[in-house]
Amino acid sequence: MPNSGQHGGQPTIVSIAAHAGVSIASVSRVLNGQGARRDTTERVRRAAAELGYVPNAVARSLKDGRTRQLTFAIPDIGNPVYVAMVRAIQAVAKAAGYRLLLHSTEAVAEDELAVLRSLGDRTSDGLILVPIRITDDHLRALENAAGPVVVIGSLPPGTPVDSVRADSVAGAASAVRHLYRTGRRRIAFVNGPADTVPGANRAEGYRAALAECGLPYDERLVAHTEFGIAAGTAAAERLLAERPDAVFCANDQLALGASHALLSQGLRIPGDVAVAGMDDSSLARAAWPPLTSVDLGSSERGRRAAELLLDRLGGTPEGAPPGPRTTTAPPRLVVRASTAPPD
Repeated sequence: MPNSGQHGGQPTIVSIAAHAGVSIASVSRVLNGQGARRDTTERVRRAAAELGYVPNAVARSLKDGRTRQLTFAIPDIGNPVYVAMVRAIQAVAKAAGYRLLLHSTEAVAEDELAVLRSLGDRTSDGLILVPIRITDDHLRALENAAGPVVVIGSLPPGTPVDSVRADSVAGAASAVRHLYRTGRRRIAFVNGPADTVPGANRAEGYRAALAECGLPYDERLVAHTEFGIAAGTAAAERLLAERPDAVFCANDQLALGASHALLSQGLRIPGDVAVAGMDDSSLARAAWPPLTSVDLGSSERGRRAAELLLDRLGGTPEGAPPGPRTTTAPPRLVVRASTAPPD
């Protein structure tokens, strides 16, 4: 068994130098990528491998000011939408030599603000944040962030960070128009909290599409609840008294819950009541019947957010990165068996 050091501990540049038969300075140059003669480089690398030397990431980060870590803060670690984002961000980060740290905020504003403040602790080089509410405290924290931040979501104009957003207004409207084209006229809406960014945007799209189709807005056909399967079931059960012929839901979790409520009452989907969701997550494809849903480009938004963040960390050939950039992922309606096909 190779001797890992003079006292049997972790190998050091001293023990590597002795094992390779070269100077300590030569070992330091090779391990720090500063260049050395080919034979010296080969001897040092072979000695390091034989001794089981592992570079000290902490020491390296102190030297170059980088942790080679990125943080991704999300509201709900169990939501398939965020799982898809994680996979996309992880792929981009790994290819660039970064590790990805995950943090579930549970959509608690103070937790999101704490993650923003933690950039000053140098635990990671940058942050991708998914807030579902944007408060004045968020805006101040984003403006004063100690490192680069990319937000996945809608931000007020002038916010000084990059963002990647989905066009939820257009996406919600496309789902309602589809339901109207299939002959539905009492289109109920199960939404998340009205004070959230996605809740407000999807409500706007719902109302705009009703007006476009010549249908009145009826508060009795609208329910606000938390984003989740059980909440969707409870909300749909309340709406059944209004005899809707379609239920549009602000995400796939709500739509899956609504489907459970309808089926438990002996109603046929889509024969009696059509159901449509948003996000086109794995839940939509796995549901029975499979859910019609609006694809908001979850993977694409994650990939683009990671690229924007890495661009900030690396700068541009011209010098400083450009000002705040906003990318919008266009929505795409995916029709499945939970609604009748369009005309």
